[in-house]
Amino acid sequence: MTFRQFAFNNILRNKRTYIAHFLSSAFSVMIFFTYALLLFHPKLQGELASTSDTMSSLGTMGMKISQILIFIFSFFFLLYSVSAFLKNRKKEFGLLMVLGMSRRQLKKLVFMENMIIGIASMVAGIGTGLIFAKLILLISAKVLYLTRGLPFYIPLKAIGMTAGAFLVLFLLISLFTSGVGKSGRLVDLLKSEEKPKPEPKASVKLSFLALIFIVLGYAMVFLFAGKRIFSFSLLFGGVLFTILGTYFLFAQLSVYIIRALKKKENIFYRKTNLLTLSELSYRMKDNAIMFFMVSIVSSVAFTGIGTSMAIGDPGLASMQNPYAFTYATKLGDAREKKHVQLIETELSKAGFESETLSAVPKYSENGITIIPLSDYNKMASALGYQPQTLEEENQALVTPAGISQKNDYKKSPPSVDTIEYDKEGVVTGFQVKKVLTDLVFPYGAGVMIVVTDANYAKAVLDEYAQRYYVFQVPGWENSIEVANKINALIPLDRNGDYNYSALVSDWLSSKQKNGILLIVSVLVGIVFFTFAASFIYFRLYADLERDEKQYQMIAKVGLSRKELRTTVTRQLLLIFFLPLGMSLIHSIVAFIALQQLVDYSLFMSSLQIFLSFTAVQFIYFILIRWRYLQHMYSKIA
Repeated sequence: MTFRQFAFNNILRNKRTYIAHFLSSAFSVMIFFTYALLLFHPKLQGELASTSDTMSSLGTMGMKISQILIFIFSFFFLLYSVSAFLKNRKKEFGLLMVLGMSRRQLKKLVFMENMIIGIASMVAGIGTGLIFAKLILLISAKVLYLTRGLPFYIPLKAIGMTAGAFLVLFLLISLFTSGVGKSGRLVDLLKSEEKPKPEPKASVKLSFLALIFIVLGYAMVFLFAGKRIFSFSLLFGGVLFTILGTYFLFAQLSVYIIRALKKKENIFYRKTNLLTLSELSYRMKDNAIMFFMVSIVSSVAFTGIGTSMAIGDPGLASMQNPYAFTYATKLGDAREKKHVQLIETELSKAGFESETLSAVPKYSENGITIIPLSDYNKMASALGYQPQTLEEENQALVTPAGISQKNDYKKSPPSVDTIEYDKEGVVTGFQVKKVLTDLVFPYGAGVMIVVTDANYAKAVLDEYAQRYYVFQVPGWENSIEVANKINALIPLDRNGDYNYSALVSDWLSSKQKNGILLIVSVLVGIVFFTFAASFIYFRLYADLERDEKQYQMIAKVGLSRKELRTTVTRQLLLIFFLPLGMSLIHSIVAFIALQQLVDYSLFMSSLQIFLSFTAVQFIYFILIRWRYLQHMYSKIA
């Protein structure tokens, strides 16, 4: 048997331990290949560029950044997992050295094993990517709203880039991990499994600090979003404190709570709690870093995907402009009535109910825009807002003229008592009754106020004044066909006498841009979540041999299969769902904070993400629990 065959057989003998490492490696290769497949697609950039001049460069940048993130994270994950596997094989390495293997040969063996697994992962990952390439292109075309689709092509550049990148990555990992037997005495390698573990201890101060850091982190995030203090330092500080608090929670607070439960005799000595709590205290201490990494990585995955879905929500588009269609025309234009009737007719033909409203804003020389109360109330009622009143003739309402003003008014309403409207030397003073925060007429300039119809009629009309027609259409998200038809029937006016726009066109254009972000975040999120699941798998099976011996000894003194199942299930539930639960809490806080910044509900999109990942984790838990119990049953039979 050659040395290469010996290394290959070693992998097969440890296949249960290495399977998670292999599958995670292959999956990261496949996702990296997917990005390369889209990055080098000959049709992708051209289609996106036709929608936006900057879309091509933004899409390419997003793909490249995601590839770098996956590459860097894959390196650290694979390095961590391989190191953990090799530590559990110290006794095996010690026996090989007793049988005559030199340290140099041991390094060579570890290097060859890692390279064999790496090359196999590359072949499996690229091969799987090629098999699903057509499906990936179909889904990507739908997400990006590309009407002509993305045809399949032979991705030679993608294959070359993926193979080259991961060959370098596995070479680096193999070089880093091949020095496992370089330090330490032979006797330490042979007796590595016999060393007793010290009883886990926790600091009361650090346990308390975990709660303080998490609460402080959450408070800073809510301060950033709720008070709209858009400071990078504040947001970064919130994230940093949350990460530190999460680490101390798993490393200190969890151990402290378990130790406190062990001191309560009515809990500790009840049924199998003695075994469960004693084992959990060791598992929590040993796996604190793993729990911390799984929690943070899952939080990033949930929040990233949820934010991308929120950006693609139609509510974001309607925040900028609440009306489905807008037609603005210069007063006196002969085509005004014809165009408005055309829009109404086409909407009716397409089966859409619509309400047509109009207003003519008047502008002053000192940056004030006025609109009449009657027109404002009609628009407000159409949008579902309460109508306003002005009891006195000289009263006025301040209302936002755009989304930025709306946000400013919500954060800190202007404290003004009077506003002067100056037009052609005629100054009219108004008492400010109220500052409104609903965006009803998003076509003003400067400070916009609502005045009585009588005061509006007195104001001088600008020679360049425009009438704005707005169309409130329920279900506008499905109006792209009629929007395109109207756009074809109303030709572009190069003189600027009139202008037509459809919210659905702007939304789909924005959604196409955000499609790149959605693809990036979903794929990166799935990779992160897969790595998190792999962390749990290899940490569980790294302790398998020790668990076998422990349960064999306990079975001899009367541990039944039912009690074993109860004990194992409790421990696995904590291992699988404690970090997931913590990541869900972090993500919920992030979504609540994000909700403060938008006017539409994020509940359904965030709920879909949580349920999807929780369902996947639950299925994974059921499968691992079944396999683990079957293995234990065979050992204690």
